[in-house]
Amino acid sequence: MSKIQDDSFRDTIATIDSKGKRAWIFPKIPSGKLYDRRKLLSYFLLIFLLGAPFLKINGNQFLMFNVLERKFNIFSFPFWPQDFHLFVISMIIGVVGLALFTVAFGRIFCGWFCPQTIFMEMVFRRIEFWIEGDRAAQMRLAKQDWDAEKIRKKAVKFIIFFLISFIIANVFLAYLISSDELIKFIQEGPTKNASTLIALLIFTAVFYFIYAWFREQVCIIACPYGRMQGVLLDNKTINVAYDHVRGEGTTGRAKFNKNEDRAALGKGDCIDCKVCVHVCPTGIDIRNGTQLECINCTACIDECDSIMDKVGLPKGLIRYASEDEIVKKEKFKLTTRMKGYIAVLAILTGVFIGMLFLRNDVEATVLHLPGQLFQHKGDKISNIYTYKIVNKTEAPFEDVTFKLITPKGEVKLVGNAKIKVPKQGLAKGTLFIEIDQAYLTGDKTELEMAVYNGNKVIETTSTNFIGPRSFD
Repeated sequence: MSKIQDDSFRDTIATIDSKGKRAWIFPKIPSGKLYDRRKLLSYFLLIFLLGAPFLKINGNQFLMFNVLERKFNIFSFPFWPQDFHLFVISMIIGVVGLALFTVAFGRIFCGWFCPQTIFMEMVFRRIEFWIEGDRAAQMRLAKQDWDAEKIRKKAVKFIIFFLISFIIANVFLAYLISSDELIKFIQEGPTKNASTLIALLIFTAVFYFIYAWFREQVCIIACPYGRMQGVLLDNKTINVAYDHVRGEGTTGRAKFNKNEDRAALGKGDCIDCKVCVHVCPTGIDIRNGTQLECINCTACIDECDSIMDKVGLPKGLIRYASEDEIVKKEKFKLTTRMKGYIAVLAILTGVFIGMLFLRNDVEATVLHLPGQLFQHKGDKISNIYTYKIVNKTEAPFEDVTFKLITPKGEVKLVGNAKIKVPKQGLAKGTLFIEIDQAYLTGDKTELEMAVYNGNKVIETTSTNFIGPRSFD
C-alpha cells in the first residue's frame, strides 16, 4: 500500500535522470474510447494543417503568415502592414480565448488540438509503434546490442521520420512564403533556388530533431503554454484528474485481491497497477495530482477504465473533473474569472468584426514630397507628391487615375498617364497637383481626392496643399 507523502516528485521530470542525462520515455500503446475520438479529431486536424496553405477562397490563401513581406491571411482574409492593428487584435482574441479555455478545461488544448502533440502522438509515435512494437518491445530493443535487427529497425524508422519532417518543412514553408511560391520553386528546381533549399533543409533538421529526439520535452520544457497553465488553473478547473478520495480510501491504494472487501479494509479503488503511468506520453504519475507535464491527452483515463472493468470496480477513477468536484462534489459552473474572460472576449470580438466591416480593400496614400515647397505656374500653384496604392483584392487594377474632389484642380502623373496595380500588390510613384491660386484658403489647403479604376471610384483620400494665400 502507498499514499502520497510529499511533493518531491515535482523536483524532477521524467525525461531527465538523476545524473542529468536524457531519460527516454517508452509509453504503452494507448487504446480506448477517448483515444479513438482523439484519432478522428487528429486526422481531421492533420488534413487541415497540411491542406490550409493550399486552400484558396476568393483567390486568397486560407492561412498564410508571410513575415518577410508582412502579409498575412487568416481564414482567407488578407492582412497587409496597413491592417496590422487588425492582426494584433485577432492574435489577442486567440490568446484570451485560449486563456478562457484553459481556466475552464485545463490543458486540453495540448492533448487534443496542439500540432506538436498531433504530429508526435498520431504520426511519429504510431510509426514507432508499428516498427518497434509496444512499450516492452521498445525497452528490449533499446537495451539490445546493435545487431542486424536493431540497425534495420532504427534505420527504417529514422528514414521515415526524415521524409515526414521534410514534408512538414515544405508545408511550413508554404505557410511562410505562400503555396504559389513554393510550387513555383519546386517547378524551377533546386539549382535555381539554392537558398530556399537550404532553408528547407534547416527546417527539416529542426522538425527531425524535435520528433526524433526532443519529443515530449517540447511540452514539458520549451512550451510557454505549460507555464501559463500554472497561473490559470484553480480548484474549479476541469482537468484529467485522479479521484484521490475514492482511489486512496482511508489506508491507501493496494494491489487487487479477489474476494476481498476493499471498502471494509479501508483500501481505495486504485489497485496500484501503474498502467496509467506506463501509458503516459510525458512519463508522469497522474495520481500525484495536477502537474505541469500533463497534456490532458486522456490516455490514462482509457487505461484506468479498462482496468476497473476487469476488476469489477466502477469506471471514472481517473476522469475529467475539478478538484472541487472530487473533494466537495460540486458541479461545474462559471466562475467570476470565467465571466470576466467571456466579457473581454466578447468585446474584442465585437471590435474586430466592426473593424473588418470598416476595412477597405484598397488603400491610397498621397504625401507631400518632403523638403519641396510650391511652384508658380502662371495663375496656378503646383505641389509635388508621392503616392502609394495598395490593392488587397485578387483582381488587378489596369486603369487607375486620381481626380480632385475639392477644390478644383488638375492632377498630373509623372510617367504613365494611368497606373496599373497588380492583384495583392501595390503601386507607387510621383504626381503633381496644380490649383488656381484663387481656390486656396491659406498656407495649407486640405485636398480631397478620389481614386478611380476606370470609371469606378475605389478609394478616397486627403492631403494638404502648400501655397500662398489668395487675397482676391
